[in-house]
Amino acid sequence: MSVPSRCVLVLLAAGVSLPAEGQEAPLTLEPIIVTANRVPTPAAEVGSAVTVITRQELEDRQIRQVSDVLREVPGVAINRTGPAGGLTQLRIRGSEGNQTLVLIDGIEVNDPSAGSEFDFAHLMADDIERIEVLRGPQSALYGSDAIGGVVNIVTRRGTGPVAGTVSVEGGGYGTLRGHASVSGGNDDLDYLIGTAGVLTDGASSARHGSEADGTRNGTIYTKIGLHPSELVDIDVVGRYTRFRTDLDGFAGGVGAIDSKDDVVGSTFLGRIQGKLKLLDGRWEHIVGLSYTDDSRDYRDGDDIITSSYRGKTTRVDYQTNLTLDSEALLPAEHRLTFAVDHEEQQADSDSGFSDFSRRIGATGLVGQYQLGLFDSLFLTGSVRHDLNDLFDDTTTWRLTAAYKVEATGTKLRVSYGTGVKNPTLFELYGFTSTYRGNPDLKPERAEGWDAGFDQQIWGERVVLDATYFEQRISDLIVGSGQGSTNLPGTATARGVELGLSVTPVDDLTIRASYTYTDAEDATGAELVRRPRNLASLNVNYRFLEGAANVNLGVDYNGSQKDLAFDEVYNSSPVTLDGTTLVNLAASYQVSDRVQVYGRIDNLLDEDYEEVWTYGSLRRAGTLGMKVSF
Repeated sequence: MSVPSRCVLVLLAAGVSLPAEGQEAPLTLEPIIVTANRVPTPAAEVGSAVTVITRQELEDRQIRQVSDVLREVPGVAINRTGPAGGLTQLRIRGSEGNQTLVLIDGIEVNDPSAGSEFDFAHLMADDIERIEVLRGPQSALYGSDAIGGVVNIVTRRGTGPVAGTVSVEGGGYGTLRGHASVSGGNDDLDYLIGTAGVLTDGASSARHGSEADGTRNGTIYTKIGLHPSELVDIDVVGRYTRFRTDLDGFAGGVGAIDSKDDVVGSTFLGRIQGKLKLLDGRWEHIVGLSYTDDSRDYRDGDDIITSSYRGKTTRVDYQTNLTLDSEALLPAEHRLTFAVDHEEQQADSDSGFSDFSRRIGATGLVGQYQLGLFDSLFLTGSVRHDLNDLFDDTTTWRLTAAYKVEATGTKLRVSYGTGVKNPTLFELYGFTSTYRGNPDLKPERAEGWDAGFDQQIWGERVVLDATYFEQRISDLIVGSGQGSTNLPGTATARGVELGLSVTPVDDLTIRASYTYTDAEDATGAELVRRPRNLASLNVNYRFLEGAANVNLGVDYNGSQKDLAFDEVYNSSPVTLDGTTLVNLAASYQVSDRVQVYGRIDNLLDEDYEEVWTYGSLRRAGTLGMKVSF
């Protein structure tokens, strides 16, 4: 494949406008969604609710932690225990944090030693090309961990001649950040090698504490693509993060308190993948091997390790996609997908009270059929059968439909899916001073549906989307001082997601979203850390012929229920107040190679907590410079 052809495909995936040959007016190529069907699919053909965040948006908003931009996604709630480096959880549509699958460059990164949850605390946003957030039960595509949805993070590929960037910034709370990367690519090889780091003194994790809790994080990563022929692609991805975060203690009846504790940990993830394309690209064969290794050592003030956790996952997978047309009989496109994957997870724990080392394996078989009729109606059916080592084998399925009305710029969509979430190794076997595992737990089961529309107005300058969703989870697993148990009955979540994008002039973009979620357990009690109301507003303006950019972001997190613990760790509900965070960022391109920038986080100096008794960062400014070569 030629270099121009590759560039077109990259731009197509990013939804970039290209000039049509012989015309001055630009031709807008339709954005592509990868996560919704496990294969690249034009956005207009996707029947699920999905949000795409581009690299340009990340740069305009000066996002440094991935979790910060996810706050603006409809249906997504973020909770962080204290300042930067604290445990950062994500919940979609009222589901639990470990019910959302997180992918980085095709690697499933949920940690089996941390309740099969992904902690966003240490994931920096440097060199990320796009983020897709797929909402609703997706077990038919991805198996366990995908009840709430999927977050797919894709790093950028190198293209063109050798190029690089170096950036340094500093600001409030003694924060220093740096980033450097080099990349390039041609018909035979593309590559990206980068590193990023942050060091900050931070603030006290305990809301009423006085001792600052800092964090330091260093990450190196690479992405290499080999293309020995037009038929074969080989990709290699690697990422390693090392971090240390100061922690505060926790006491029943009081909550977070000052202490000298900290956690030192690391994360490694890697994947090698080969793709073979036959029949002019209509028949693909993809085989991959992934590996993740997460470790954490918790230490007291004397640097003595008090507990250790390590989770490892090895996964091998194969997928084949076949695309067929039947124009002679009926204007239709057919795409058939079959996939098989096998995963082995291991969790090791030394908590000081009891040790355990457990392994669990599962094999999944996936079948999917996509049908496009008359370039306007698009149907998808998916089914997955999981063979589990510890639990009964399960079958999940999913149906979606999208109908496009070209004349009015309207897309109608609906989806229905079932899901399963297996108990985690910690829920089954974990043991600490306040928690005991339960090997008799049953998998959680879910079903959910949504219906909505996307409407383009004023020549695509205004895009409105609205979705209504409902989800039900039975055998919900909850933990307490006595351990984990399956709750009888069915937990429910229902609500509305609204999104609006307006481009009144070419250089001004306004985006807004609102989500209402009513999430309750089988008794009607509100589920913790699921705000009923979430809203965001982002305004971006580019001026001085594109050299200058200013971005204003507003994130509203409504009041939410959390749990307080007494002296013997019995819990009772409390209500955390809502909060509004305002962030302001600006940049100026001094020359083709030099950019200066600055931002103010928490502009209104909001004092808030997202987890009971854990504090937050107040207003802080940052100045930085980026040099390209």
